[in-house]
Amino acid sequence: MGHFRSFGNAGRVTGMGLGAVLAGLLAGCTKAAPPAAGFQAMPVQVQAVSLSSVPSSDSYVSTIKSRRSATIAPQVDGRLTKILVKSGDQVKSGQLLMEIDPLKQVATVESQQGTEQQLRAVFEYNQTDVARQKQLFEQGIISKQAYDQAVQSFENAKGALGSAAALTNTQKQQLAYYEVRAPFAGTVGDIPVHVGDYVSPSSPNPVTLTTIDENQELEAYIYVPTERAGQVKMGLPVDLMDTTGTVLARSSIYFVSPEVDNGLQGILAKAPIPRTAQRLRNGQMVNARITWSSDQTATVPVLAVTRIGGQTFVYVAAAKGAGYAAHQVSVTLGEPVGNVYPVLAGLRPGDRVILSGIQFLQEGVPVQPLGPAAGQAGN
Repeated sequence: MGHFRSFGNAGRVTGMGLGAVLAGLLAGCTKAAPPAAGFQAMPVQVQAVSLSSVPSSDSYVSTIKSRRSATIAPQVDGRLTKILVKSGDQVKSGQLLMEIDPLKQVATVESQQGTEQQLRAVFEYNQTDVARQKQLFEQGIISKQAYDQAVQSFENAKGALGSAAALTNTQKQQLAYYEVRAPFAGTVGDIPVHVGDYVSPSSPNPVTLTTIDENQELEAYIYVPTERAGQVKMGLPVDLMDTTGTVLARSSIYFVSPEVDNGLQGILAKAPIPRTAQRLRNGQMVNARITWSSDQTATVPVLAVTRIGGQTFVYVAAAKGAGYAAHQVSVTLGEPVGNVYPVLAGLRPGDRVILSGIQFLQEGVPVQPLGPAAGQAGN
């Protein structure tokens, strides 16, 4: 038992000696770590906040209407026998669109022409007779009363013939209404009727054959709320936009109604649409942006703005010691105008807003301003 204990003590001494030797070797091979280096300033593009002309505007729903738009309705009774166009066709002024069965009117014209011929024969007889009666009266063969009766018969025949001729001409003109023609050049709209339909201008609900719209002379109908009654005036700039905000045409107000629309409680303003705006059509609805005024306001580029928790921020290069550091500033912005935001609060003209590397920035990170605004560092 005693021999076993001596052997154990010797092992402990030997292990401690080896540990000390190893510790000494490790200590001799390990060098002290150098001190930590400071953060290097990150180069960033900056732009000084400056005053720019920012428009004050409102957008309203507008309807495009053609100054030349016609609803084609029948002017006579009858059945449609031909429809020579289809919706969307481009037609010329006077082009034949449809035909209504003219047989009844043709018969009326022919009957009237027969009546006219009969009356013409009576007129020609009385014309010859009055000349003969005149000679007899001058020779003293007949009395003046007989001659006056001949003159009266002639005048009656002459009046009846003139009336018949006028009525024949009217019936011929009426015959032209059985051919439906385009009143001007334009685009054919919807055609709700069919060949064989009976159409009439005197029905309780007048039939519409089609419409013709000319897209060359369009104007925007804008109803401005009465709250803006004191500001709406002729000459105000108008931008017509689609649902994505793309400007389709630019114009200006050239008509302001003197009355308020009772149904919409708005004031009608009209703006002509340039002929170059080919993407607009009659009846189309667009957004109309009216610019009321332009003011000098501080602006920042859209790329400089970040949103956190529903709030908007920008980073500015703020002087710190001998250099600059990123400083996050909460800002209040207006509606974007092009590629910039108007600044309502939070920045002042001259502040250097950081434009690049925003995703890598944190409060207090050293930065090195680059760009035109960097030259203002010493100001």
